[in-house]
Amino acid sequence: MVRSYIRHGPTQAFGLVCSPGANSIYDGKLAFVPALEDILVWDVKKGQMLSMWHESGHRAEVTCVVRAPQKNRFAVGYADGSIRLWNSETEAVEVTFNGHKRAVTALAFDSQGARLASGSQDTDIIIWDVEAEAGLYRLRGHRDQLTGLRFITPPSSTSTALGYLITSSKDTFMKLWDLTTQHCIQTIVAHRSEIWALDSDPAGELIFTGSGEGELKAWSIDTEALSEGMKEAENGELTKMIHPVGALPLTTNHRVSQISFHPQKPYLAVQSHDRSVEIFRIRTEEEVKKKRARRQKRAKEKEKFSEKGKERADEKDNTAVVVDEDIVELADLFTPYLVVRASGKIRSFDFVNPDISPKGGVQILTALANNALEIYHIPPPKKSKDEDPLESNKLYSLDLPGHRTDIRTLCLSSNDELLASGSNGSLKVWNMKTTSCIRTMECGYSICSTFLPGDRHIAVGTKSGELLIFDISSSTLIDTIKAHDGAIYSIDLRPNKTGLATGSADKEVKFWDFDYTVEGPDGRKGGLALVHVKTLKMTDDVLAVRFSPNGKFLAVALLDSTVKIFYQDTLKFFISLYGHKLPVLSMDISDDSKLIVTCSADKNVKIWGLDFGDCHKSIFAHEDSIMQVAFEKNSHYFWTVGKDKFVKYWDGDKFENIQKLDGHHGEIWALAVSNRGNFVVTGSHDKSIRVWEKTDEPLFLEEEREKELEQLYEKGIADSMNREDKPPDADAEASAVNKQTTETLMAGERIIEALDIADADREATRGYLEAKAKLSDSNAAKLPPPAKHAVLAAYELDGPAYVLRVVERIQSTALHDALLVLPFGKVVSLLTYLSEWAHREWNISLSSRILFFLLRTHHHQIVANRTMRTVLVELRTNLRDALRKQKEEIGYNVAALKYIRQQDDAKRTAQFYEEENMDEAKVRIRIMEGKKRKRINIKT
Repeated sequence: MVRSYIRHGPTQAFGLVCSPGANSIYDGKLAFVPALEDILVWDVKKGQMLSMWHESGHRAEVTCVVRAPQKNRFAVGYADGSIRLWNSETEAVEVTFNGHKRAVTALAFDSQGARLASGSQDTDIIIWDVEAEAGLYRLRGHRDQLTGLRFITPPSSTSTALGYLITSSKDTFMKLWDLTTQHCIQTIVAHRSEIWALDSDPAGELIFTGSGEGELKAWSIDTEALSEGMKEAENGELTKMIHPVGALPLTTNHRVSQISFHPQKPYLAVQSHDRSVEIFRIRTEEEVKKKRARRQKRAKEKEKFSEKGKERADEKDNTAVVVDEDIVELADLFTPYLVVRASGKIRSFDFVNPDISPKGGVQILTALANNALEIYHIPPPKKSKDEDPLESNKLYSLDLPGHRTDIRTLCLSSNDELLASGSNGSLKVWNMKTTSCIRTMECGYSICSTFLPGDRHIAVGTKSGELLIFDISSSTLIDTIKAHDGAIYSIDLRPNKTGLATGSADKEVKFWDFDYTVEGPDGRKGGLALVHVKTLKMTDDVLAVRFSPNGKFLAVALLDSTVKIFYQDTLKFFISLYGHKLPVLSMDISDDSKLIVTCSADKNVKIWGLDFGDCHKSIFAHEDSIMQVAFEKNSHYFWTVGKDKFVKYWDGDKFENIQKLDGHHGEIWALAVSNRGNFVVTGSHDKSIRVWEKTDEPLFLEEEREKELEQLYEKGIADSMNREDKPPDADAEASAVNKQTTETLMAGERIIEALDIADADREATRGYLEAKAKLSDSNAAKLPPPAKHAVLAAYELDGPAYVLRVVERIQSTALHDALLVLPFGKVVSLLTYLSEWAHREWNISLSSRILFFLLRTHHHQIVANRTMRTVLVELRTNLRDALRKQKEEIGYNVAALKYIRQQDDAKRTAQFYEEENMDEAKVRIRIMEGKKRKRINIKT
C-alpha cells in the first residue's frame, strides 16, 4: 500500500514593515512599501497594516515600484523579470508583463499613464502599452543595468509624435531615445563611474544624474530642438538635445543612490549618505537676482579695498553687471536647505503632496534598510535671518511590527497561542491567531529562548553569556543572571518542568532549578527565579543541549563535531555519537526517546538510535549549513531549516524527504514546531516570520517527485527557448518583445490541442459529406452523421467556435509568446479558422491582432508556400468586409454622439437665455458680445 502524508502549505508572512529590496511610495496617509514578494499598505499615523498585495504561487522579490498618473494603479517589478500592474482599490493584479530575463530595476509611466517603460539588469528597455496589455518594442544599447528612466514630451510637439525617453545605466552612459523612430539619438558619457540615479524636474527642462563617486551633475534639455527633431548643422554635426550645465556640490562623496524633485514645491532631495537625505531649495528669479546683486556688491567692495584694483574699479563696474546678467550658476539656483537625518540606513525616500503636509511644509517618507519607516517634516523657509536654523523633525515612526536585525531564535508557548522571537536588541511576543505584535522588550544579542512553565515568563540566552528572564504580562525584565563566560548557545527545559539546562561557549553545561517563592514584579509572592544547581564541564564549546522526553538522557553537542550522551540523573557518560565532519549546530530527540536527529554545518542530517547509538541513516539534506532541526510531536517526522533558504519535512523511519518548502529570501536561522503538530514557524535573515500550516490535502511521494521533474523539464524548455547565443536582431536597437515562460508554453499547447480537435472534427465532417454525395438520396438520408468529439459535445460548440474560446481565454500579454510555440502546420490551420471567424464576425480585433502577428513572424514561409494563396485571399476578403462593417458602425455611432452633444448644447443655451426673458434679437446681441469678450481661464 502506498504511504500517504499530509501536505503543509504557507500562510502569510509577518514581522515585516518594509524590505530593502525596492523603493517605497507615500501619498500622505498610506505608505505602499515592498515586503519581499508582497506589497504592504500601511496607515503610518495609526501604525496599522491595511492590506497586503499577494499573488499566490509567486515567490520572486519586489525590486521596483512606481505609481501611475491614475492614482489607483501601481506598476511593480520583480526579481524574475516580470511586471505586475496592481489596482489599489481591488487589491488585485490587472495585468502581468513578461519580457525581461533578469530583475526589473527601473520603471516609469508617461504623463497619461498609457505607456510604461521598464529597465532591467539584462540591459534592455521595454516599452509596454498598458491599455492594449502588450509589449510594443525592446530597445537595446546599454551595456549594464538600467538605473533610471524618464519620459520627456516637448511642449510644442505634434499629437502624432510619441515623445522621448531618457535612460541612465551603470555603464556611465545617459541615452536619449526617440520613441517615434525607436532609435537612440544622443549618447552622453555622463560620469566617470556608474550612474546610480536620475530624475528630471516637473517642467522637463533639467535632468540630474548621480554617480557612484558622489558626483551630482545637471543637464539642460533643449525643448526647441526636441520639437523640431533631429537636424544637421552647417558643420555636418547633428543637433544635440541635452547639454551639460554643471555640477552641484554635496556634503559627502558617497554614492548618490536616489534623486527626486518634489512634484509641486521647489525642492530637490538627494541621498548620497547611508543615513541622511540632503534637501536643496530651488530659488525663484527674484531670489537669484538678489543673490547675484549681493555677489556683485561684495566683488566691488573687494576691488575698491584692494590696492591693485583701485584704479580699475570704476572701469569694470559696468562690464561686470553685463556679464552676470545672462549667466545663472547652478549653485545660485539650487541652495542647500537642510539635511534629514534618519535613525538607520535609508533604502529609499518619497515626497508627499503639499496639500496634506501640515504647517505649510513638506513631508518626506524614509524607508530604512532595518525594517522600519519614518516620516519627517520639512519646515517652510525662514522669514528672517534671526530665526533658529531650520531642522527636520520626525512626525511618525513605524518600527514595532518587526525586528531591526535577523531573527535568531523562536519559541512557542505550550498552547501554541503565543510566539516569542528574538534578535540582536529586541524580544517580541506575537499573537499567533492575529499575527500581531503584542509585546516588545529590549534585550541583548539573543541566541536561544524558551517559554517557562505557565507561559508567563520567557528565558533568553544571549551572546554575552547572560540569562534573561522576562515577565510577559508586565513586559519587564525581572532577572538578569550572568550564567556563563561565553555565549549561551542552547537552552532546554527538563521534561518534569522543574528546571532547565544551558550550554555555552565556555565549555560548561549548567543546570538550574525554578524558585517560585520570590516576589514578582507586582510585589506578591509567586514570582520566578533561577537557582544554579550543578555544572557539567566539557572538553569543548557546547553548541546544543537536549533532554530526552523520558527524562533518562542528556545529549550535549560539542564543537569537536561529536554528541555526548549522559545519564540525566547522575551525569554519567553513556555513549558518544561521532560521524559529522563539522560541528553539530542543533539536535532533537523524538517523543518516544528512541531516535535522536542531529544536523550539522556539513549539510548532513544523521538519524541515530538512542538505545545503542547506531547511525540509522545519514542524509545530504541541504545545499548549505543546516541551522536547526526539530521533531514533530508524537511522531518520527522532523523538520530542518538551513542557509539555503529552504524548509524541509522528513520521515525519520523511511528516510524520505516528504516536502520541500521555499518562501524565505534569506538564510533561515530559527525553527519552532507547534506542540499540537499542526504547524511550524520559521524565522530568517530577511526579518520575516512564516507559518507553514498542515492542510487536509494528502501527499504522495511519487506524485511529488513527478511534479518536481515536470517543473524542472518545463523550466528547462522555457530557458532553452529564451537562451539564444545571438538573436537575429541582436544588432538592431529596437526589436520585438517576447519571453517564453511555463504559462506561455502551456497556452501554446492548449491552442495546439484545440486545433487538433477542430481539425479532426472538420475532417470527419468533410468525409461524411463526401460519402453522402456518392450515395443516392435514400441511402444518404440513412447515413448517420459522424460522432462529435467529447469536448465539442460537452461545450455544444463547433470546431471554429471552440478554437476561439481557447484563444480568448489566454491572457493578452501571453498571446504572442503562445503563438510562437505553434509549428507552421498549425499556423496554416489557425489561418483557416481566422477566415471563418472573420466571415462570422467573431472578435474581429483579436482576429486582426493574431493575423498580423503571424504574418510578421512567418512571412518567408507563407510567401514561399503557394497553397497559402487561396486561404489568404479568402481571409483578406472576409476580414476586409468585417472591418468595413465595423468602421461604418463606429462612424455612425460617432456621428450620432456628436449630434446628441449639439442638441444638448443648444438646449442648455436656450434654457439659459429663456431664464432671463430675452427675445431673439437680445440673444443674438449677447452672443456677439460673448464672442468679442476676452476669455480668462480661472485656476481652481
